[in-house]
Amino acid sequence: MNDEQLTKKEEQLAARLARIADMEAQVLKKEKALKEKERAKKQVLLRLAPSLWDEIASWAEDDFRSINAQIEYLLTEAVRTRKKGK
Repeated sequence: MNDEQLTKKEEQLAARLARIADMEAQVLKKEKALKEKERAKKQVLLRLAPSLWDEIASWAEDDFRSINAQIEYLLTEAVRTRKKGK
């Protein structure tokens, strides 16, 4: 490779690094926003019968969600359904 080709390659690599740095900054910004959003959630102690827990756990697995996310989803849907009924 001659000097001109090396310079062009260096410029291309520098441009790639700049794009990667921009993407990394965007990811960090989104992670920070998600963490702040998660901190804003309220915590609830919930007691469930073991059989209900097993059913929700199985359903969550089918939907590729955590048990917590499944319970939150179910509660959100129940509230949405209730609002539609009024």
